[in-house]
Amino acid sequence: MNFPIYIFIFAATLDFLIGDPVSWLHPVQVMGWFISKLSQLALKFCHNRFSQRFAGVVIGVTLILGSGVVAGLIIHFVTAIHPLVGMIFQIIMLSSCFALGSLTNAAKSVLNSLATGDIEQTRSILSGYVGRDTANLTEAEILRAVLETVAENATDGVMAPLFYAIVGGFIPFIGALPFAFAYKASSTLDSMIGYKTEPYIHIGWFSARFEDYFTWIPCRFAIITLALISAKPGEVWRICRRDAPQDPSPNSGWSESAYAAVLGVQMGGVNSYQGITKYKPLLGDSIYPIKAQTIYKALQLTRNSFLLWLGVSIVIAIALSHAS
Repeated sequence: MNFPIYIFIFAATLDFLIGDPVSWLHPVQVMGWFISKLSQLALKFCHNRFSQRFAGVVIGVTLILGSGVVAGLIIHFVTAIHPLVGMIFQIIMLSSCFALGSLTNAAKSVLNSLATGDIEQTRSILSGYVGRDTANLTEAEILRAVLETVAENATDGVMAPLFYAIVGGFIPFIGALPFAFAYKASSTLDSMIGYKTEPYIHIGWFSARFEDYFTWIPCRFAIITLALISAKPGEVWRICRRDAPQDPSPNSGWSESAYAAVLGVQMGGVNSYQGITKYKPLLGDSIYPIKAQTIYKALQLTRNSFLLWLGVSIVIAIALSHAS
């Protein structure tokens, strides 16, 4: 057993300190470029439901497996140059899979702007992080949008990549990075082509469905973790069981419901997307209004969950190494 304890610790520290600097080329950008080119090519030559679904499967499998294999090969070759170089590359690449730093920075940028009272600027900043229309959002709606983004991305942006990195870290000859990159590819596919609208209804079907399955287990573990660290297991289970099934997503509804239960707030309601009004199911009970401090608490819950998973995995790795 050769779980890379120090690589996890340094990668998590790097993500906490600097997040994802905008001047750096991010692996997700590379994945996004390939997804865009391949999907455009598929839409150009595939004109019926069957061929588009087949192309979508090919794109999904190619990107998910390819991302994992390429990540593994990169580490193999740079480690062959020098073990220290390989370690540095692993730290940087694994850190890019953890979005806790960037999620925190994004939320703070909106909240800091909102604190100045410049709501127009705040709406503009928020538009870079959410898919909904922001031009006419009130302060309360801005705060709800930020909290929903934090709660949803806590699972697929932070905890799920960590989960698969930990799983990979315990598998000999594979390692943390290929698993983490495979998950990031799946998540990126879902965000880019996993839509239920044209032109991606059929070509993105596989990516959307696969990401749902890929995220299901870490999402449930994340909810259990939130229930435990908040000391509100009964309330989290009650709200999740009552409200989460109303959300069309098998994961984001559960994640948002768990955060709503812990924080005593309500998410969901009316949103506008490209001028089209859509209603999201209400999740949680409106015991308290959503404030900036609520969002900071949500970020702290995510950080605590992240550190708990990391700490438990390290303890297990040390125990296994002593046992062998």
